[in-house]
Amino acid sequence: MKRYRNGEVWDFENQMPVAAGAGDVILGLDGGTTSTVCICMPILPFSDPLPYPVPVLARAVAGCTNHNSVGEAAARDTLEQVMAEALAKSGSNRSAVRAVCLAVSGVNHPTDQQRILDWLRDVFPSNARLYVQNDAVAALACGTLGKLHGCVLIAGTGTIAYGFTEDGREARAAGAGPTLGDWGSGYGIAAQALTAVIRAHDGRGPHTMLMSSILGKLGLSSPDELIGWTYADPSWARIAALVPVVVCCAIAGDEVANKILFDSVEELRLSVKAVVQRLGLCGPEGKDSFPLVMVGGVLDENKRWDIGEEVIKCISKDYPGAVPIRPKVEPAVGAALVAWNFCMKESLENAFKS
Repeated sequence: MKRYRNGEVWDFENQMPVAAGAGDVILGLDGGTTSTVCICMPILPFSDPLPYPVPVLARAVAGCTNHNSVGEAAARDTLEQVMAEALAKSGSNRSAVRAVCLAVSGVNHPTDQQRILDWLRDVFPSNARLYVQNDAVAALACGTLGKLHGCVLIAGTGTIAYGFTEDGREARAAGAGPTLGDWGSGYGIAAQALTAVIRAHDGRGPHTMLMSSILGKLGLSSPDELIGWTYADPSWARIAALVPVVVCCAIAGDEVANKILFDSVEELRLSVKAVVQRLGLCGPEGKDSFPLVMVGGVLDENKRWDIGEEVIKCISKDYPGAVPIRPKVEPAVGAALVAWNFCMKESLENAFKS
């Protein structure tokens, strides 16, 4: 193992011996635009069914690891730091790592995967199994307990729909970032609300209570100040944080806010539909069963204006066989289970060969 440029984050390995009786571990990492979570999980016997709850030895949290947002160097620094922290908290170190699954937003092409894999090989032992995926894979796996089959819809700061067939084909829709139109995401909803405020202020759009609500939330006195506020720090998560204001206005009956949310529901429906059709998850008659995993703050249950429930209603009309799943474990656990499943598959294949 090389120390890599952030070698100091691994100094704990020299200061703290591995706990007595400690076994091999798996690292699962869910890296998003807003935050990154890494969990350390013990290797579970391949012959036994997965226990519930899935055992987690340690959990660490860090900031954004999307290289498109913060740059490749900063993303790698954060990834290494959060993995080191998870191992240190678990009383383990890199020598015990059997497999790593990094599921990171911004991994959209094989070249993205290869760059991260090359770096990981410098960080971990040569016998560690390394897997790099888009963060949507972890989100799907946290609903299916590591099995890559079905469709996942993520709607948080950003949005993406991602799907797998049981024979390994995959497809995605959306997830190209705000500039390329991730409508239906938290950023998309909030950006449309900010635009509606400016339009109303100019006289180009209808009056909306979004104006007073957003200005009050931000402590601004005039819509003109929104321009400075927006461009002072146009980070995706900062804009997306205004989604609860839009929902509150919609609940209060504001037509503009309601239209923004209904338009977002339609965008999310179209993303799922695109993936399901490309992969044929619904079968030739359109009625086959498949998991539909729903992840992200935009889709969280809200009794009075539930965006996730509205999306489910729309998808169920298109595909009666869709089985909505709101995961009980977090995506970082899903990433670890993906690695566990890959290891189990390799173990079984090797057993058959011998």
